[in-house]
Amino acid sequence: MTQHTIYTPYHPRWHRTRVSTYWWLGRASYFLFILRELSSLAVAWFIVYLLALIAAVSRGDVAYQHFLDWSRTPFALFMNIVSFAFVILHAITWFNLAPQAMVVKVAGKRVPGFLIAGSNYGAWVVVSLAILGLLLVWW
Repeated sequence: MTQHTIYTPYHPRWHRTRVSTYWWLGRASYFLFILRELSSLAVAWFIVYLLALIAAVSRGDVAYQHFLDWSRTPFALFMNIVSFAFVILHAITWFNLAPQAMVVKVAGKRVPGFLIAGSNYGAWVVVSLAILGLLLVWW
């Protein structure tokens, strides 16, 4: 099924512009796009970390203490801090993208994008404050 095209002087080749491997460094928006895509690795790290924590808790006090000791290592601290920054970036870019990803209509009129994004940010603040309140009451 492969057919080789024979090019002649009267049948020129298609012009295909070469794209650099580092095309994403050309504009800030491209760079932010790549960072957002990389942020999925940070989300995966947090999932693995949480599953390891659950496994350590389920195995008892010694395993849990060993997990806490490991969590204090420079590697684990570095990974968690970097991952946290990437997860924040992921959330912010998703909240900013939400008005374009979903169309909400009320009484036949489209809800403005800033209200959709704002409600996402508002819910984020409320949930964060509720978790902070639970943690402060618990400790």
